[in-house]
Amino acid sequence: MKHTDQAPNGRNPVRTSPTAVGIVPKPNHITDGEGEFHLNAATVFIATGDAHAEASYLADYLSHAAGFPLPVHETEDASDSIVEMRIDPSDTRRGSEGYRLTVTPRRTEIVAATPAGLFHGGQTLLQLLPPTVYGASPIEPQDWTVPCVEIDDSPRFAWRGAMLDVTRHFLSVEFVKKFIDLLALHKMNVLHLHLNDDQGWRIEIKKYPKLTTIGAYRPETLVGRAMQDPSDRDFDPCQQEFDGVPHGGFYTQDEMRAIVEYARVRHVQIVPEIEMPGHAQAAVAAYPELGVSDHTEGVTCIATDVSQVWGIHPTLFNASEETFAFLQDVLTEVMEIFPSRDIHVGGDEAVKTQWRESPSIQARMRELGLEDEHALQSYFIGRMDTFLTQHGRRLIGWDEILEGGLAQNAAVMSWRGEAGGVAAAEKGHDVVMADHKHTYFDYYQSEDRSSEPLAFSNTLTLATVYHYEPIPEALAPEFAHHILGAQAQLWTEYMPDSKQVEYMALPRLAALAEVTWTDAAHKDFTDFGERLSVHFRRLDALHVNYRPTHFDERKDRV
Repeated sequence: MKHTDQAPNGRNPVRTSPTAVGIVPKPNHITDGEGEFHLNAATVFIATGDAHAEASYLADYLSHAAGFPLPVHETEDASDSIVEMRIDPSDTRRGSEGYRLTVTPRRTEIVAATPAGLFHGGQTLLQLLPPTVYGASPIEPQDWTVPCVEIDDSPRFAWRGAMLDVTRHFLSVEFVKKFIDLLALHKMNVLHLHLNDDQGWRIEIKKYPKLTTIGAYRPETLVGRAMQDPSDRDFDPCQQEFDGVPHGGFYTQDEMRAIVEYARVRHVQIVPEIEMPGHAQAAVAAYPELGVSDHTEGVTCIATDVSQVWGIHPTLFNASEETFAFLQDVLTEVMEIFPSRDIHVGGDEAVKTQWRESPSIQARMRELGLEDEHALQSYFIGRMDTFLTQHGRRLIGWDEILEGGLAQNAAVMSWRGEAGGVAAAEKGHDVVMADHKHTYFDYYQSEDRSSEPLAFSNTLTLATVYHYEPIPEALAPEFAHHILGAQAQLWTEYMPDSKQVEYMALPRLAALAEVTWTDAAHKDFTDFGERLSVHFRRLDALHVNYRPTHFDERKDRV
């Protein structure tokens, strides 16, 4: 590739060498060209119709770092430096999120069938520029070069996401927006928000204010690792050590609408999760009538409070019509905030002890003609499935919702391995793969834990994430189209603040982005490591507290 010593406007250009481009995730088709494009104060963006919003977003983003405005015009300009962004609905061969990016010395062109495709093309253009474009403050010199190239690109999977647990530790609106930016940077398009659990309820529900006045706050938090599950019969909360520091918070509906809009602009959909029938302790603490009050199971001393400990809890919602009405009221308000097709209802780790030992629940099961507690959970989830379907939405839940029979319209998030995903896909249900062995980012990042912060006891290395194949070998090819994609899980028991979330997420999130975007045949772990060294400089500019990785394939496989 040829380089000149001086930019046309006399400034010294900031160059990105062809060997250091480092696009993450890796484009599926890239062809190097000759020469370079200069982006400077003379550059003009051209866009019309729906493309104008995408061009304005990209131009504004670049302007912050460049220190000068980049105008967006609707008609051709005489400038020697043009960035054209165009939607061509007839060009559908790349799907709804693909794009073509062509860089020549005087013109850069991004073409896609949809605004989402244009946005992803814009993210690639940003990565072709020096990492300093990600800085918030203007820099000198104000002339950047882009290597001439043609990129024809589209994602392998439609669902490329991450789950963020804001219940165990509450995370600010500002950080949630920053996390959305990180997803967009990596061309990931789903943020799954885990909004309630035993340790806190995090979203305002106007009909039930005590969910946040009571359910959003706990008086203190467990120190160190959870040694027992609260569902164990011999669990003794008095033997645990606590920090004595109150913790809590919640998002108002206005705040959450602002987050949804922020994500929409970046082509990230937010999938809300309201856990049921388990992980219900914060809700039951706020409204005790929702719980199982007549069980004989011995763990009762923590059931009336928002939990201060980690682990699987025994507290379940009861199965009364009043409780179903409560949950449907909650989902109604949630649907008014979140436009996503999918609404997550949890369904995992619902220990059935309270139901099994409750006379009222057993009577309810006989009334409904249900054989056992698994059938009751299936009935419970089925009621929510019918309700959501009537409102034009789709229920999605963790793979335990398969137990007792899968609801008719449900999708499954397979976390306990591949078996749940295979079973659901073979029944004709869509599946998001969330196998804990490859996607649980709350696990340690190295077997050498001496310098690592406290985490769940398992290990998930960068290499293990990168080599993940979301389509199970056991799945017959005719059902593979039901695998929508995969997502990372960031459970925050041991992530007390946003910096720790960033440390546990990255660079593993970058690896999973490549798993879900790049065709398997085009992936290469060594090449990924080389690109990651450039990518870290982008994360530095964004002030991301990623885990430093001295890349070595052999070592990272340990």
